[in-house]
Amino acid sequence: MDALRSKCRETGLKVTPQRMAVYRVLVESTEHPSAEAVFRKVRETFPSISLDTVNRTLLTLNNIGAAFVVEGSGDAKRFDANLKNHQHFKCVKCKRIIDFHHEAFDSIDIPENLTDRFTVLKKTVYLEGYCDLCRARKM
Repeated sequence: MDALRSKCRETGLKVTPQRMAVYRVLVESTEHPSAEAVFRKVRETFPSISLDTVNRTLLTLNNIGAAFVVEGSGDAKRFDANLKNHQHFKCVKCKRIIDFHHEAFDSIDIPENLTDRFTVLKKTVYLEGYCDLCRARKM
């Protein structure tokens, strides 16, 4: 929570109880929740908060580097507050997103023909398939 307070101060944002509540739900989640899932949880504490406020807060957290959008999910945006190097696996059946870390993926080389034309800001590895639970059900 202190990290968010610092990020807010660095970027000139107010530290509001609602912003802190959204961040707390995100940090405590292991499920890479959608804005809708965060909204349902935050409403337990702030019954009058709107889905729009939660969504805008999550996007703000992404913009200031306190969380990020899990890319490539193809469904509703999913969010992650784990800022350590890691990658994601998404189950195409149950839609779970699972963190994993493979150190070699942290230092993927960018092809020279891209660096000549583009400025790469972020590299992401995202794998899809069947998770352990869905794979066990299939067999």
